[in-house]
Amino acid sequence: MTAAPTAPEAGSPRFGVWSLVYGTVASLHHRDDPIDASWERNRAQIVEAERLGYDCTLVAQHLINPIREDLDQLETWTACAALAEATERIEIIAAIKPSLFHPVVAAKMALQIEEISRGRFAINFVNAWFRPELEQAGIEFREHDQRYEYGTEWLTVVESLMRGVSTTHHGVHFQVESYTLRPPSRWRPRPRIYAGGESPPALKLVGALADDWFLNGQPLEDVVAKIETMRASLVAPRSVRFGLSAFVIARSSDALAQDALQEAWNLAERDRAAYSAMLARKDSAASATRASIGTNGGTAAGLVGNYDTVAQRICDFHDAGVTTFLVQFQPFEAEMARFAHEVMPRVRERIAARAGSPR
Repeated sequence: MTAAPTAPEAGSPRFGVWSLVYGTVASLHHRDDPIDASWERNRAQIVEAERLGYDCTLVAQHLINPIREDLDQLETWTACAALAEATERIEIIAAIKPSLFHPVVAAKMALQIEEISRGRFAINFVNAWFRPELEQAGIEFREHDQRYEYGTEWLTVVESLMRGVSTTHHGVHFQVESYTLRPPSRWRPRPRIYAGGESPPALKLVGALADDWFLNGQPLEDVVAKIETMRASLVAPRSVRFGLSAFVIARSSDALAQDALQEAWNLAERDRAAYSAMLARKDSAASATRASIGTNGGTAAGLVGNYDTVAQRICDFHDAGVTTFLVQFQPFEAEMARFAHEVMPRVRERIAARAGSPR
């Protein structure tokens, strides 16, 4: 077996993978990537990602599979608790929809997984977009801005409780009186908070409460503009790290990468009905998405090409301020290993060379 890549040096980007909670992040018809959302597959995937040198994993949250409701869906928070025990180094980021958990319960679960993981847990605030998941359960699906108003209050309570302080909150949605959770984190002030979204209410929430802002995959010039806008809006001493989601197709030559991309588009045609049905049940106020392979912008980030090309594009995003690259592949496990062995070392060598440090 090939040795795992070395850990990143200070100043190098962080690389993370999407956990396969849906069973796939791209086509339902790939011959080498069966749809499998089982705990066994997800555990093996993230344990192997840690061995390969990845820094984090995002475990997305849905209770029913948004692609097709007859498909399996892994539950996020029970899986994260188990992943915390199964791993030793990788950061575990659990997505959470505020409508599904009272903030006191969510904060307590977060602190428990923080304890199990010994300081490697984080939450990813998600403003729900899939209507059936809430409405079919009898949970109100608020309009876009109302969800952010609710979510901001929710996250304010969660952030305070995760710090282990006595929390009293009298708000529109929550009434909390002198509530304290023990034990608090033994390793840092609290678990990290990630958040996504690019609408004005999302930007306001990120600027006030999040440690990391996840951007969907998109061209470099768009990322530069959005990072500059966010940085200009922050009030000292607030600071935010930036992450980018991207579907990667890296091969030994540009021609092979383009062949793989074309194959992915061909497969996407077979998935059109399933994904169109999913989008029809999506919140109409959610941000528009570019045509791409993969979720959350996917190939719109442009990480398609030979190993050196993809590595250089990652360095360009890193120069713009992106710290964490949350990557997807298909077939996932094989391409996850390829990226770790062929692209990650090239990125780190380039950054080390620029800094004048030895390789």
